[in-house]
Amino acid sequence: MAIFHLSVKAVSRAKGRSATAAAAYRAAAQILDERTGLLHDYRQKHGVAHTEILAPDDSPSWARERDRLWNEAELAECRKNSTVAREFEVALPDELTAGQRLTLARDLANQIVVRHRCAVDIAIHAPNPEGDERNHHAHLLLTTRRLTQSGFTEKTRELDDLKTGEVVYWRERWAGIVNEHLARHGHESRLDHRSLEDQGETRAPTQHLGPALTGMERRGIRTEVCWRMREEANERLQLAAELGRIERERQAIERSILDLSGDVAAARHDRNAGLVAESDLESERRAGREAWLAWRANSQDQLEQERTSHIHRPMQQAPDDDFGLD
Repeated sequence: MAIFHLSVKAVSRAKGRSATAAAAYRAAAQILDERTGLLHDYRQKHGVAHTEILAPDDSPSWARERDRLWNEAELAECRKNSTVAREFEVALPDELTAGQRLTLARDLANQIVVRHRCAVDIAIHAPNPEGDERNHHAHLLLTTRRLTQSGFTEKTRELDDLKTGEVVYWRERWAGIVNEHLARHGHESRLDHRSLEDQGETRAPTQHLGPALTGMERRGIRTEVCWRMREEANERLQLAAELGRIERERQAIERSILDLSGDVAAARHDRNAGLVAESDLESERRAGREAWLAWRANSQDQLEQERTSHIHRPMQQAPDDDFGLD
């Protein structure tokens, strides 16, 4: 079943990172960083199924040469804390073939190039042999400056902050692109970029441990982070079950209120026929309303206590690479 994942990460000098190293690692390539003199050689890395670079049509020819592109990107930045690249990390549906997944990744990359006029370095990674065999994914490394015939120009600052809404746009757009490709190839599964809460789902969201923790777990090493994440997942499942129980009780009481309303209507009819006194009818009506008000106050208090104690409690965070991708 296809799963939704799109994250946007910055490659920043402030964290000791470089665009040349990031590109070399994701493409399993060798790149000499002309600014620092460091040689980044990841040619022995396994699992890279495909790489290619897309750039605006009028950009220089060197924009499609990996080592030149990312050296130019580094040289275009002067500050010691500059963001030198940006990465879109996406999950590719296992339902699609290798060729179809490549077309899907290219579709996203092309739309990014058109919208932001930057270069996009695509690296499609195969699942880790020791992990989930369905974990096909792609790393799209973006230049942080737009490209024209003369080279790099202004920054693509619309992607700097969630407040611009640009990352939200791309999450929604990615779900749409994937669904278009799934439908085109006859698959019924569909993705939804919204959170489980926004979808009205009560099941607990899945959590990704990342490659470091996953490797430790495979070696039989118990970690506090993994234990805590599983405990919180179990608590959320219990909360979902409790909320379901409360909802079933609410529906049952609503049905009882409807039945009582029917009884009141019948009593009114009898009263009009002279069979029941007015005081008896008013007593029935008052008792029904008091029962409904008492139930509503009790259920609202219980729901609020559950949400406060469980749903809004901060979760233990996994490492930075939260999708567990290579």
